[in-house]
This record gives sequence, structure tokens and C-alpha cells, in this order.
Amino acid sequence: MPMPRFALSRPRLALLNTLLASSLTVLSGAALASKADDTLVYASDSEPENVSPYHNNLREGVILAHLAWDTLLYRDPASGDYKPMLATDWQWEDPTHLLLHLRKGVTFHNGDPFTADDVVFTFNYVTSPDSKVVTRQNTDWIDHAEKVDDFTVRLVLKKPFPAAFEYLAGPTPIYPAKYFQKVGLEGFSKAPVGTGPYKITAVLSGQGVNLERYDNYFAGSPIGKPAIGKLKFEVIPDADTRIAQLMTGAVDWIWRVPSDQADSMKSMPNISVLSGETMRVGYLALDDRGTSSPDSPFKNVKVREAINYAINRDALANELIRGGSQPLYTPCFPQQFGCDTEAAVKYPYDPAKARELLKEAGYPNGFETDIYAYRERDLAEAMIGDLRKVGITAKLHYLTYAALRTEQRAGKTPIVFQTWGSFSVNDVSAFTSVYFNGGADDQAKDEQVQQWLAAADSSIDPAVRKENYSKAIARITKEAYWAPMFSYSSNYAFSSELKFKAYPDELPRFYEASWN
Repeated sequence: MPMPRFALSRPRLALLNTLLASSLTVLSGAALASKADDTLVYASDSEPENVSPYHNNLREGVILAHLAWDTLLYRDPASGDYKPMLATDWQWEDPTHLLLHLRKGVTFHNGDPFTADDVVFTFNYVTSPDSKVVTRQNTDWIDHAEKVDDFTVRLVLKKPFPAAFEYLAGPTPIYPAKYFQKVGLEGFSKAPVGTGPYKITAVLSGQGVNLERYDNYFAGSPIGKPAIGKLKFEVIPDADTRIAQLMTGAVDWIWRVPSDQADSMKSMPNISVLSGETMRVGYLALDDRGTSSPDSPFKNVKVREAINYAINRDALANELIRGGSQPLYTPCFPQQFGCDTEAAVKYPYDPAKARELLKEAGYPNGFETDIYAYRERDLAEAMIGDLRKVGITAKLHYLTYAALRTEQRAGKTPIVFQTWGSFSVNDVSAFTSVYFNGGADDQAKDEQVQQWLAAADSSIDPAVRKENYSKAIARITKEAYWAPMFSYSSNYAFSSELKFKAYPDELPRFYEASWN
């Protein structure tokens, strides 16, 4: 197997070896403190700009949402079946009216009882124009909610939405009406309250979040009562520092470990490593409308095609990410409903073809541009290297996710290295429709694509949905609005005293974890 061609792998590997040597000495005489304290410390590189689940769309925020809040339905990750959660049963009255019967005896972390008022408040608030919800696609299918009685709610849809159960089991947690209305969004972000298996005890800006098991968590929850008493989410931006903290026992769990380092860590005593493909997709978004500059070369479809031919997807997936990652050409994850890989135009790695297209577009000597990214600097730099080989010199702007999203939504970014995990929703409406439906994240603004997606999102006929999603995928890839690149794999490294199971939806379910 050829060695990775990326320059950063070797020095990082050397650093890891140094860390391995020093940490072994520490570990030989020290027990991992977290098990003794019944505190699982997990670390990641980013923090959500707001812990309120509707007001961030970062994966770290999605994880916190599933720990501290519950949804009406629960999708079993093994079977895919929808099970009762805060709702005990439900019936369609017609294609746009869903009647939900709610569970009795549930309380929020502050002691408030859960009732229909909370469900009605939550959905009517998050669908209101002034709620400042970040990902509108998650709730825009809802018109409003109505209280039938204290434990029955009617959800009224704008139009038929066949993926409704997926969303009710995912990115739509229920807020405490009385408490939220008292403290407002700002107060809620500092002291949030949910009904979930863990309650948030401290939000430490720039540092992380502390959580404790909620001892009054309702019996009968499909996820059960957590085994571990306390969780600490720590923000550690530097990857090597995260690894060092894991090896010295200061942290119990980390993820997104580069594959070369994960391979080396497998030989470590006291460390377990898991790897597997996830639903997350990496892609380059290209400024086809020239909003970043009137002279933007990306307005020319030949330039956008050249970018697609210039990126070596196979090398990124197989040499750098590894662990099940695969090269992709679709603006969605292949296993999602409606993600037709056959409809997509494929751009095999062909730098000569890319140079030829640039010449035809009037850039025989290439050009200079800016590229924006928020994670995995290694991957961004590898892509910059590929672009340089065809004559495109790209300057990297490495921002926080929230800052990048602001710049991108303002139309100031020529190229963005982005990733999307679909909030773990296994339906194309959670991916392609988010980025090409005419909303805040749609840079292309292709009205024909918007019409196809609207038809697919609202039809109850699976064949109609698939047909329209396929048309949208064909046009998006023919116009090369994006350069879809690869699926992610995730390497999880954690204390061998921790029992942890990974899932493809990239959602670490710490409420299932226990100590060995």
C-alpha cells in the first residue's frame, strides 16, 4: 500500500510517538481518575455557538441535544423502527394533520411537568420568524401545533411531508414552555433545561459543558437510565493535545482522530480504538453566482468542472481519511432515501483535464483565490495542494464554524470546504434540500432545482420523491455547483475502562456507555 502523500502526516506521527513514550510512563503509575469519580470526560475541537439545540448546527451541539433533551419519537439505531418517547402513540388524521398522545409523569430538569403546552410552545416558537432558528429545514415543514388537551397535541403541516417521523425523532427536541418564556433565549443558553437523561449543570463558554445524570428521568424511556453519573464535554482545539490528554487519563474519549494516529494508538495499553464510515459528507461549495466578487472565475461552469476534476477524491478517502471512507460525487450520503448515485455526473481525478478546462475558460495560467474551512486543516491543505497542481493558488482562511457560516451566508466565500452530517436524518431532505432549496444556505439559487426538491420533499409517493431527487442531483452535479468529495469515517479513541458503542449516524450515545 502506498504511503500517504500528505506532508503533515509524518511530523504529526513523530509527535504522537513522543507523546506515546511520555504517557506510558505516566500511565504505568496512575489510575484513570474518571472512573473513580464516575465522570466521563469527552473532548472535541469545537463548541456550539449556543447550546440551545435549535440555535446551532454543529455536531457537538447535536450530541448535547440528545443528552439533555428528548424528542417526541425515538428511532431505534439498530432496527430503524420508530418507538414512543415523549409521545406514546400517534395517528395521521389526514396527510397534513398528525395527532400525538403524550406521555404522563415526565418532568423537566427544573421540576416542571411536561404537558401539551410544552410541545405546542416549542413548535410554534421554532417556526416563528423571530426565533432565529439556525437550520430552518428541520422545522419549516410544520405550520403550527394545537393543544387538544393536556396530553394530546395536533401537529399541522404546511403540506404533506413524508419524512416527518425522521425529524420528530431527530432535530426537534421539546423545550419547557414556562421556563423558556421566563428566561428567554439568552437565559436558556446559559442555564438550559430539558427532559433528557442528563441535565446540564454548567455551560462554560470556551471550555465546555458539565452534565449530571437526571435521576428523575422517566421510566419507560427507550434509551433507559444512564449508567455513568457525570459527563464533562471539554473543548480542546488542538488535535495533538486531545490525544495527549487521552493518553494521560485527563480525558476518557476523543474522536476524529487522524487515521495514521489511530493506527498507532491501537497498540497502546489502556486505549481502545473504533473506526467506521459515518453519514457525514465532505464537499467544496463553489461561488457560481459570483457573490464574493463580480469577477469570480467560479461563475464559469468550466472552472467549476475543473475544480471537480482537480481534486483527488480517491486519495483523500483511501489514504488520508481511511476507515471506511469512500469517494463521492453526490450532494448527499448514498444510503439516504433519494440519494441516487447513478444520477450524479462523476468527475474522476484528471488534472490534465482540469488544466484543459481552465485554459478553455480563459485561465491558461490558473488564478489566485481564497478557500475557507473550519475543521481538519490537513484535509483543506491537501485540497489546496491538488488545486495548486492545476494552477489554482488558494489561500486558506481557517475560521470557527459559526464565523464561516456567517461569511458563507453573506456570499463572501469563493470556495468553502464544508461538511454535513444531516442531523443524522436518513433522508435526502436533510441534506440536498437544506443546501439547494432557496434558503439561507443555498448559494446556487437554481429555481429549477428548488422546484424538484419541493416536489420531492412534499410528496407521499416514494416513486415521485425519488424521481424528483434524481433530477435535482443530476442538475446540481452537471452544473458543478459543488465538488462533493468523500464520506467521513470516524476514529474514536477512548479509555479501555469505558464500554462504548459507535453508530454510523455519528452520534455518540454516552447514555449507553458504562465502565468496564
